[in-house]
Amino acid sequence: MKRDKLRKAYVPMTETAFYILLSLLEPRHGYGIMKHVEELTKGRIQLGSGTVYGTLTKMQRDELIHVYSTKERKKMYQITVDGQHILKIEMHRLSELHSNAMKYGGDLL
Repeated sequence: MKRDKLRKAYVPMTETAFYILLSLLEPRHGYGIMKHVEELTKGRIQLGSGTVYGTLTKMQRDELIHVYSTKERKKMYQITVDGQHILKIEMHRLSELHSNAMKYGGDLL
């Protein structure tokens, strides 16, 4: 039941949420998430601190992530099992989207 509710709330996922969860497959602090997303997207996405921390707060409340540790006044976050489940669903959705785009619109590239 909980996962159905989470699925409805997060899928389809915003790019911000997707990249934050993807970044948290290993523990990171907020600034580390921002830099990782910027690197992954080759600078196309530059997340602001308000966006990141607002999303982290919501995801932590929904138990998609948890505080892994706190050191030097920096919280390190990591994805939970529920977060991995939601990320996996979204990755399958995106894979289907990509597959259909290539099959039916690949010649537009």
